[in-house]
Order: sequence, then C-alpha cells, then structure tokens
Amino acid sequence: MIDVVIAGAGPNGLMLACELALAGIRPLVLERLTEPSTEQRANGLVGQVVRMLDRRGLYERLAGPGATPEPVSGYVFGAFPLDLSDLPDNPLYTLMVPQRRIEQALAERAAELGVEIRRDHEVIGLTQGEKSVTVELRGREPVEAAFLVGADGGHSAVRKLTGIGFPGVTADDSVSRTGQVSVDPGMVDADGGLVVPGFGTVPPFQHLRTERGLIAWAPFPDRDPVITTMEWDQPAEGEASLDELRASASRVLGADVPLVPPTGPGPHVMRRLFGGNTRIAERYRAGRVLLLGDAAHVHSAIGGPGLNLGLQDAVNLGWKLAAELRGHAPEGLLDTYESERAPAARRVAMHTQAQSLLVRPGGQVTALRELFGELLAQPASRQHIAALMSGADITYDMGPATGPLVGRWAPDLPGLREATRTGRPLLLDPTGILDAGPWAPYVDTVTVPELDTALLLRPDCYVAWQGTTPDGLHEALGTWIRTA
Repeated sequence: MIDVVIAGAGPNGLMLACELALAGIRPLVLERLTEPSTEQRANGLVGQVVRMLDRRGLYERLAGPGATPEPVSGYVFGAFPLDLSDLPDNPLYTLMVPQRRIEQALAERAAELGVEIRRDHEVIGLTQGEKSVTVELRGREPVEAAFLVGADGGHSAVRKLTGIGFPGVTADDSVSRTGQVSVDPGMVDADGGLVVPGFGTVPPFQHLRTERGLIAWAPFPDRDPVITTMEWDQPAEGEASLDELRASASRVLGADVPLVPPTGPGPHVMRRLFGGNTRIAERYRAGRVLLLGDAAHVHSAIGGPGLNLGLQDAVNLGWKLAAELRGHAPEGLLDTYESERAPAARRVAMHTQAQSLLVRPGGQVTALRELFGELLAQPASRQHIAALMSGADITYDMGPATGPLVGRWAPDLPGLREATRTGRPLLLDPTGILDAGPWAPYVDTVTVPELDTALLLRPDCYVAWQGTTPDGLHEALGTWIRTA
C-alpha cells in the first residue's frame, strides 16, 4: 500500500511531494494531464514563500546560482503603488519567474528525492476505509493509499468526490482579457512604461485604474510583453483575440493603443475570463482525504497571492502528514493543518476581495480610493498591508509557550538557510548545552552563539518555543513530536 497519493502535479502537489520525501515518505503523484501545461498562468511568487523556498535550497534553482532573496522596494495593492522603501521591517519578497518554470524546478527536485509522478492518471472515484483510501482511476487499476491529498485545483475532483462543500461568492459582472503582444519600441520609456499618445504612461508591472476599467502592462525581459485589462458590464463572445484586447485597452485608457501580434516563440497567451470566485472549503480534511491549494480555496489573482498561500499549505501539511504516517504525531496534530491554514486562506480572501472593490470604476469607488490613498501615506498602514500580502502577519497557537517570536515564522538568522534544508525540527541553542532529552533523535540541534535566546523551530520554520533557560522546552517538544 502506498503512503500518500497526491492528485495533481501542479506547484502545490509537487511541493507537498518534496516535503514528504524529505521526511522519509515516498508519495505517489497522479496527474490527469499527459504533459506539463504550457499555459501561462502565474508570473511569479509573492510573499513569504520566496524565503521558504530559499530555506529548502530551491531559490537558487529559480533565480540563479548565488542569488539570495531581497525584499522589494515597492509593490501594488488595489491599483495603488505601495512604497515599501522606508519600512523598518519589510517582509515582502518577490521572485518573477513563470509558473511553468516553478513547476519544472519542483518536479526536478521531486525526482531527485525519489518521487514517482504518473501522468495521464485521472481520479474518478474514491472509497475510504478505516486504514486506507482506494483511489479509482479512469482506464487504470485502482490505487490504495493510507492518505489521499487533493491538489487538483479549483474544480477539484477529489473535493467533489469526498462531498466537501465549497461555499463562497461569485462575481459575474466583470470580464478580463490577457494577451501577449508587441508594441513599437518607441512606445516604451526608459523605465519600461508604456507611453500611450493621448493618455500618458502606463507604468510597468502595476495595475492602473481609470474610471472605465483596469489595465496592466508587463514588459517581461525574456518573453513578449503582456497586456491585461478588466472591464465591467462589457459583453464579449467568440474566441478571445488581439483585436478584442486592443479595443478593450483603448476603452480603458480613452486613447488608441496600437498593439500588434507577439514576435517571440510561442505558445502565446490570449485569453478571456468572466467574473471570479472566492470560495473556501468547509473542511480541509475528511477522514483520510485532505485538500491542498486551490482545491481548498479560490480567490481573485489580484496581487498574486495564490502560490504563496498554496505552497505554504504544502509546507504546513507535509511534516504533519509524515509524522502521522511514521507514528510520531501527537493526538490531533494532523487536524492543526486546517486550524492553522484555513485562517490564512480567509485573510487572502479578505484582501483580494478588498482589492477587487478598490479597482472598480465609479465615483463612490473614487471617493473610497481618495481616503485609502491618505491612509497609505502613513508608514504603519503600508507596513500592515505588506505583512498581510506576504503572510508575515500569520501567528499560530503554540500552546503554553510564550515569547515575542513564538507562533511566528522564524526571521533570518545565522546558519538558518542551510540548517532548514533537511525539513527537520531545529533547536537553535546559543549556549550549546540545551538537552532535547528523549526528543533528541527527532530534532537537529544547532549551536548559534549570535542568538540571545534559544529557539525551537518546527519543520515549516515557525517558532514553537523560545527561552533563555530550558523551562518549557520539553513541553513544547511533546506538543509537536511524539517519541517512539
């Protein structure tokens, strides 16, 4: 019998597979598609997950040898420029690489760790027993596993087959159009902005709101630039086309935008989407079936929070599921996956809905934006939003342990980048004398003289205990790890 079947070989499913493999579990990944998708979806990573990938040794694979994450000096929120350059503690990191490259890097790492990925395997049914779940596949023999994880997207077959509700709201009055294009080089200024005669400059890599809609211009250095528009109550039919995108951009800006077909290698993006959904699963777990990423939550893509949320779901679930399978999980550990990550999904749903409201046209929204702009002039407001968008505002309940870092994601510390690559719990000890007792085989102890307090880190890099004396250390270890 297989330990874990993961339905879905997207970034979230592959990240979970890597985390399980680091913990000594060999999952099986089943993917409905016969080949990796060439569809251009996310354009990169935004948030705390950038540093999480670095702590697993994956950042350099995507950013280049020797690269280390650095916070960005500015971003966007609800089509407002978000100046982060003056923040004393800027938590917002980005990594601008296409989603297909992220999937490729995670698939390569999974293969190195011995993970098997079977393509052209579509889940069509499941049956749960007391100690296993049987996964039925189209045209293939069933597979039995101790656990099944649905990482199969917003239309998740696993979620539907398990009978887990997916409540939320649907907005159906907007239409967004996205396409790769070319423009006359003379229309691009020195900063990468798109200079539109009769309007002005559309800044690069930002949402620009007008009283007629929304537009974004993305002049990627290694591929054809991308234009995205969003309008409300604007009907459309037939296949999405460059002519349609050009007309939409002209309506939004009130000036002609001379777009021509892309010149670089394909396949090229040209799509139209109507409305959007914000939904969160009623449960993340039903018996031996769990949900991950978009299977558990969908929301607007505005601000790019999707992979930050889903990949951190995977890091949270991986070590807990491995502990359950290896007999090291205290009672109720696996249930903390939902109690910790569902609130994070609700935070993302909240701020993406807020941003979606702020970009709509209309005088009332313009008045709201005027007030919001005044708030953004205050560094404390920008600090709060940066923490919200990065996920740095998330704090987990660590039981009786106390301290300013307890429950929070561990800050960058000397030696942490290398020590966290194993995916094991860490005891960072400035004294070199702390004793993990019977938990010693399950924890890596690292002496870090630069620290002024000892820290116990869970495998997902959240601080479970801190102290200058051993008081409470064993209690915290027992909260998260059961000894043999």
